[in-house]
Amino acid sequence: MANSGRYKVKFRRRREGKTDYYKRRIMVISGKPRLVVRFSNRYVVAQVIVSAPQGDFTVAEANSRELAKKFGWLGGTGNTPAAYLVGLLVGYRALSKGVKLAILDVGLHRVTKGGRLFAVVKGAVDAGLDVPHDEEILPSDDRLSGEHVAQYASNLRQANPELYKLRFSKYITRGLEPENISKHFEEVKLKIMEKYAKSEAKAEDSQ
Repeated sequence: MANSGRYKVKFRRRREGKTDYYKRRIMVISGKPRLVVRFSNRYVVAQVIVSAPQGDFTVAEANSRELAKKFGWLGGTGNTPAAYLVGLLVGYRALSKGVKLAILDVGLHRVTKGGRLFAVVKGAVDAGLDVPHDEEILPSDDRLSGEHVAQYASNLRQANPELYKLRFSKYITRGLEPENISKHFEEVKLKIMEKYAKSEAKAEDSQ
């Protein structure tokens, strides 16, 4: 630490690598809801947050843990397909609360073209939420559906069956052959879309 009397200690959340206050200030001043995306070692979390003088309020939230519990997802909970499905969920939930636009809050994440962060954005956009972005930075459809996982698993199974069983033990234990992840992804995606299509239909009927 500097010895100068002019040294200023940064805010705790900045020291912990959780908040970039400069970027946060710009987003809060804009007055627009924020699509906040965060990753842990195992899960993907997405929230649509509205800022007010009293503090931040979460309008909609989704995480990859609930994909397995509510929609039967058997794949990994921290990979690109899971990130897309979380984005789809949070997008539908935000729309149901009347939020139609949100700006992306990446926090202190490094922005990587085609990464999981933008898989969440793609899911939210496909749900109908307007999230300003550059199309070129989104992952390809093959990557979103887990085709890269399926191809890797297929090659590994032929080259080293024992390593294949070790690397994909959780998939196999859950009853999913990793080569079939793309098909399973589409099934879970359809479940989510059907659920919120029914919710929208009920809401229209009640009006």
